[in-house]
Amino acid sequence: MCNTKNDTEGQFVKAMEECRELFRKKLHDYGASWRILRTSSLTDQLFIKAKRIRSLEIKKESKVGEGIRPEFIALINYGIIGLIQFEKGYADTVDISADEAMALYDRHADEALKLMLRKNHDYDEAWRSMRVSSYTDFILTKLQRIKEIEDLGGNTLVSEGVCSNYMDIINYAVFGVIKLSNES
Repeated sequence: MCNTKNDTEGQFVKAMEECRELFRKKLHDYGASWRILRTSSLTDQLFIKAKRIRSLEIKKESKVGEGIRPEFIALINYGIIGLIQFEKGYADTVDISADEAMALYDRHADEALKLMLRKNHDYDEAWRSMRVSSYTDFILTKLQRIKEIEDLGGNTLVSEGVCSNYMDIINYAVFGVIKLSNES
């Protein structure tokens, strides 16, 4: 399954299973409380997580005791929440069941996997030769782009849009989880 070094699909699926399980547990504890978040707030949440990763990469020390890998997992889960919120809009109260939230999560995770497989084919596993810190920088760049698109009210001339950037963030974060899993 995931035993070979270059089993990208298997490694991706394994990483996403870990993220899904954490999402499921938090959904149990908090419900779909994230339904009240506007996409701009999710962008800021993603930004906070990515900035923390960069800070930890530079400082090489965490005073909170949580490392980089859990933050990449958070980026994945918040990225999927962002896709859900972009699709459904925000709500004033929790308006979906845990089962519906999990079905939406699974659909967007599957879309991320399919996109990664297409891009990985074209880029020929280039992500494996990249530094984890580059994933962080690319994620921060994607977030800056999302902020600009949000500030433009979504009226872009040539951009792929917010959802494409969320998908790229998810995929870069999965690569980070995979690489950091292989290092431990």
